Amino acid sequence: MNGVNLTLRTLHRGERRLAHELVTVAERHTTEHEVHHVATDLARWSREHVRRLAQTAAERGVRLGEAPEPSSDGVFATLREKASEAVVHRPEPGLLLLRDLRELHVAAAENSLHWEMLAQAAQAAQASRDGGLLALASSCHPQTLRQMRWTNTMIKNLSPQILTSL
Repeated sequence: MNGVNLTLRTLHRGERRLAHELVTVAERHTTEHEVHHVATDLARWSREHVRRLAQTAAERGVRLGEAPEPSSDGVFATLREKASEAVVHRPEPGLLLLRDLRELHVAAAENSLHWEMLAQAAQAAQASRDGGLLALASSCHPQTLRQMRWTNTMIKNLSPQILTSL
């Protein structure tokens, strides 16, 4: 397996993980409306990235799985929602939210690095068949950067209130 295919595989796995974590955070923090709605929207971006990565990899002869379906319905989603409602009245949910946002930020940052690596490899090989890789990275990477900016902004806005109220 060459390095580009390995990067596609790694990025596919990272975007799947980020999509799952975003949905989990949205479900865990349903009472934080901005977090719930924005994380749900951002998960759609990552699922689309997964789909496009799988399609691009298939064109290169590499088989990757498809994007996971949103887990917004089902028994586990209901349990997570009820659990989030039950802990909203305790001081720890704020710390849990900060931890979740930090983990989302780190996952998005890792994906961002892989998008950058893929773009650089595509630029180096642009004379060959890898023009599609550059278009993919150029299309998806800005959304990953926006995911990072959102988590960073939320951490900046929530940290003073949460950390000083303990």
